[in-house]
Amino acid sequence: MSTIFPKWINTLPPLLLGGAVSTAGLAVAGVWYYATPAFWEVGYMPDQPGGGFNHQIHAGKLGMDCRYCHSHVETSAEANIPPVSTCYGCHSAGKLAKYNESDLHKQKTEFIRTAYATDTSIEWARVHKLPDYVRNFPHHAHVNAGVSCISCHGNIARQPVVWQHESLSMAWCLDCHRAPDKNLVPKDEVTQLFVVEQEMTDPAAMQKRGADLYKERGIASPENCGACHY
Repeated sequence: MSTIFPKWINTLPPLLLGGAVSTAGLAVAGVWYYATPAFWEVGYMPDQPGGGFNHQIHAGKLGMDCRYCHSHVETSAEANIPPVSTCYGCHSAGKLAKYNESDLHKQKTEFIRTAYATDTSIEWARVHKLPDYVRNFPHHAHVNAGVSCISCHGNIARQPVVWQHESLSMAWCLDCHRAPDKNLVPKDEVTQLFVVEQEMTDPAAMQKRGADLYKERGIASPENCGACHY
């Protein structure tokens, strides 16, 4: 008596099971990467008024310290955006005439003078935004601990337009809190981005120095949920 199904049918169940497992694994791996801040948020660069504040010129070429504009980072959780009057102090019509600025530069910075004349705020688009269930990132705590701006923002003095350099995910934060040595610098170097960038070329030396600074400053990086979440 002949069999109803050929013998090769016996190979279908393991093949189907293997295919299902492989497909599920690929789906999990895809979500693991593509549905995370590392993929969706790193590189975020929204359009800004006037084409954006050029950090490459201001912080890089002109050597302006981060705290000239973000004046409260040492005392406040927020890295404040400067008022229009701060921008106007350098970009007023009188200053443009004094330094014989080009017509292109005058056009690009006209929105500053317009905002100052009409007493209105410049609607800068926020780049770094944490979810509502997370406390504000305490800039003053990190700056005073000796964490350089470059650790979170990259060398922003090389950015013509600000973009998000790190994911700001929970895993990224915890990685630093569990091993902060590589991100700690002398406090007078916190905003010296090119200095820190050069030091980062020798990670072993930087980590050794950071370990000494960690002990010296008595830092205790929190890892409990309540430190960051309401």
